[in-house]
Parts: sequence; C-alpha cells; structure tokens
Amino acid sequence: MRRKRITLTLIITLLLILMAGCSSDKDTERADSILDEHLIGTMELKYANQFHVNYYEDGIAVVDIEDGLRYLVIEGSDELPEWLPDEEIGEMTLICAPAHSVYLAASSAMDLIDAAGALDSVVMTSTQDKDWAIDKFRSLVEKGTIQYIGKYRAPDYEALLEGDADLAIESTMIYHSPQVKEAIEELGIPVLVERSSYEADPLGRLEWIKLYGLLLGKSQEAESFFNEAEDKYKSVDTASVQDSPSVAFFSVNSNGSVVVRKPGDYVTKMIEAAGGSYALDGITEEEENALSTMNMQMEAFYDKASEADILIYNSTIEGGLESISDLTELSGKFEDFTAVRNGKVWCTEASTFQKTTGVADMTAEMNRIFAGAEDDEGMEYFHLLK
Repeated sequence: MRRKRITLTLIITLLLILMAGCSSDKDTERADSILDEHLIGTMELKYANQFHVNYYEDGIAVVDIEDGLRYLVIEGSDELPEWLPDEEIGEMTLICAPAHSVYLAASSAMDLIDAAGALDSVVMTSTQDKDWAIDKFRSLVEKGTIQYIGKYRAPDYEALLEGDADLAIESTMIYHSPQVKEAIEELGIPVLVERSSYEADPLGRLEWIKLYGLLLGKSQEAESFFNEAEDKYKSVDTASVQDSPSVAFFSVNSNGSVVVRKPGDYVTKMIEAAGGSYALDGITEEEENALSTMNMQMEAFYDKASEADILIYNSTIEGGLESISDLTELSGKFEDFTAVRNGKVWCTEASTFQKTTGVADMTAEMNRIFAGAEDDEGMEYFHLLK
C-alpha cells in the first residue's frame, strides 16, 4: 500500500491553518466520512467522559478531547495510509506513537505514565524538583534524568528542540497562556491538553491511563493496571462503616476563606464509595464554573459543617497541618466543631493528589477512617491530627 510521509513542514503548516481558523466544518465532516469507512473499534471507557478514542485500519486512532481538540494518532509509523490523504485529515493534530521524548507540564499525569510502565518516555517537565511530593519523581528531576525546563507558562523552547520533544502534555492551565501552546506547536511538537481533573468519577480520572498507554506504546500495561485498580476500588467494604458518617473535605486559604469540593466531584464520590456522606452536599455557588472546588466564607462553612462527624483537611493547596491546634489557629470557630471536640480530624499527605493512581488505596484508607480508626498507622494518604 502506498503511504505518504508526514514531514515536519506538513505538521507546522496544518497547525498554522488550524490556528488561523481556515479549516471548515465541511473539512471535518469529509475527514470523518473517510475515517468511518475504515473504523475497526472503539476504546472501552467505563467511567471517563472527557475523552474518546476510535481505532481505524493501519494503526490509526483518533482521540477526541472534551474541549474540542482532536488528535490523529499514527501507531508505529510516521506515515499516513493511502486511504487517508494528507489534505483530508481536517483539523486534527498529528501524534506519532509511541512518543519517546515527552515534555510533561501536567504533573498529575506523571503517576499514570509511571504506572503504565512508560516513565522513561518523560524527559522534560515544568515542575521543579522541590514541588514533587513523590520521592521517585523528585529524585529524577534532581538528578536531571527528567529535565526541568521552566514553568509551563515560560518553557525553554531551545531545550524542547534539543531534547527532540515529540509530544507535550499540558493541563488546562495552558489556556491561561495560549501563546505558549501556539509557540510549542510552531516548533512542530504536538500539544495534548489533558482534562483528567474534570472527570467526576474517581475511576474516570484513573481511566486516563488508557490514553497514555495508547500514546506511549503501553496499552496492555495500562489496561491491566486499570482493571486491577478498579477491582480493588469496588472491593472496599462499606459494611464495616456504621451510620454513614458525615464528612467535610476542605482547606483554608490565605484570605481566610474555606476551599471545599463541589458536590458530585470525584473526591466526594470517593467519600461515598468509602461509606461516608459528604457534609456539604447541596451547596451551590453564585457563579458556576468548571472548577471542582469553590470558596465559602467561614460563617457559611460553619453552618454546613460544624456538626460533621469527620473533618479531612486538604494539604495540597495551602500546606498541611500537624495538630488540631494548627487548625484552630486558622480560625477559633473550629473549636466548636463536633469533629474537633471528638478528635476526628484528619489531614491528607502532601503527595495525595500527585498519586493519581492511588484512587483505590485512598478510598480504602477513607473507609478505615470512617469505620472508626483511632490511629494512622500504615496509612499513606492521611494522618490523624492530635
């Protein structure tokens, strides 16, 4: 079969056309029509709804991200099949898989990539060594095995070229600096903007490992890891928890406002899966947005959570706490909280939310807390405040 080689010039040209807004809906429809004739399957996703993958003949896959971005993934080659001419790929960004030199500017993806067995594909990052709470990743950045090349909003473009980067993985924070995304694309480096943090289901967030498996040539390993984690998550014994204790998950910011999870986000669903109930269920915000957190004034938080059976302080925003007195120093109102009086106050470890793969273990530890744990011995994600 005749194939056409995808050159760097072609990639840059197509991306510039996309940024200029010259592609039409008809171009996309024509590309989809051609692809549909060669469809052979779809990636099974049980929980994730922020991305979708279709498989086509000749090692072609198309990834659709919920924000409207589309990626044409060519597995094991850098050539298009004869049935998919260059001019018919529409608005899709081209990715040659497996990627071997990844620039990672979405720190939550590192743990997923590691679990899929593809950590050696990550060669550059936008997260400094001191900002990694996971020792393994901090050490790799300290040693320079994974090179820190500057913050996501100001990466070292020369380092990207010298490192022969063939894929950049960004979080949605890149939309605050769109010129950076455009500059990376102009270098011929495809930019994937991941949205795992927008998944409402905790297993949906974990299921992004399947996408990284596809992009990094580790699909089997990713599938196997996910299936094992899913089984473990579902095996959490809620029967050990009596009366579904009410739980408030929060932190206090520098302005004295309380930052809480919105009802229905993945953390609140983990609380429910562990046998608890979210104490702030039913709260609403004045201006809706896509964030999974919202701010409350201390008085409003007191009204909703002062009688909660258990408090869990989120250390990942403003830092952790080591004692109940650390909490009451943030606000004297905490002294009147039922959980404080009963010694039922816990704090997450700093690494909790960088350990994206820990959804099952974290839920199991919550289950132990809700069942009445009196100490944190052997816990990886939480410690008890005394």
